[in-house]
Amino acid sequence: MKDNGTARTAAATCQRILDELEKAVVGKRPFLERLLGAAMAGGHVLIEDRPGLAKTLAARSFARVVGGSFKRIQFTPDLLPADITGAYVLDRATGNLRLIEGPLFANFVLADEVNRAPPKTQSALLEAMEERQATLEGRTLPLPSPFMVIATQNPIEYEGTFPLPEAQLDRFLAKLSIGYPSRDEELEVVMRRAGRRAEEPVLEEVCDAEAFRALAMAAEEAHVERDVARYAVELARATREAPRVAVGASPRASLALLKLGRARAVMDGRSFVIPDDIKWCAFEALVHRVILKPEVWAADTLVADVVRQVIDTVPVPKAEA
Repeated sequence: MKDNGTARTAAATCQRILDELEKAVVGKRPFLERLLGAAMAGGHVLIEDRPGLAKTLAARSFARVVGGSFKRIQFTPDLLPADITGAYVLDRATGNLRLIEGPLFANFVLADEVNRAPPKTQSALLEAMEERQATLEGRTLPLPSPFMVIATQNPIEYEGTFPLPEAQLDRFLAKLSIGYPSRDEELEVVMRRAGRRAEEPVLEEVCDAEAFRALAMAAEEAHVERDVARYAVELARATREAPRVAVGASPRASLALLKLGRARAVMDGRSFVIPDDIKWCAFEALVHRVILKPEVWAADTLVADVVRQVIDTVPVPKAEA
């Protein structure tokens, strides 16, 4: 268990990261907190939202603030696995094969419109997400640490897309959305752009990759009581038992709740997880892992509504005095 001084130091670093990110992404602190939490937990995120809501800006800004390398992949129907993993090419000068690394070899990889890539390319991305490695010409190469995929997809366009299989969706630690800004927030975005006379704000690097790995380690060391762990399990199990659900969240969801809850505890300056840490991330960890029965979604029932109802029905354990 981390001592209080270390926990406070980690929390202060997290707050500096979030404050710096808000210079680029205005008024979306809850979204940024969950993005940071997922990164600290060593997971990947799927951001599903409409165009123009700063998905790419958020990913690029995050990499810049935490001192990681960043690559963007625009997924298209003709994208091949080698386009993202790289390939070996013949070096004419030496006569040997030389590795040209693809964009997967970065700390933070933006998989833009991930559902537009064919299944073969998605499977290469899946290997990278799950195994933290890429296979080229039969050779397995480790990816950088930290490694995080930030995938995006547009919920209003389905023509020319290849829906992500449930197995791949389950590999995302959380599914996030940004949402439209309020009127005042949108005005602030416009005024900031007018004032800086440049397309993007200049952001400072708050920590480097090594310091960010230390944050992740602090999250791993956060203490979890059995009742808190049981709450995470009950949330995941409740999705399987809900009457309108055909397929509920797997045990991987229980682990996702634990990891995100630990990251939340560190952001709050604590060395232990409380039930509210689990509930804080429950919707984002569960919503993409639930499939409704055909007759339910045919009636225009939303998965989000069902998941929120499930979360509301599971009793929150009381904290000990």
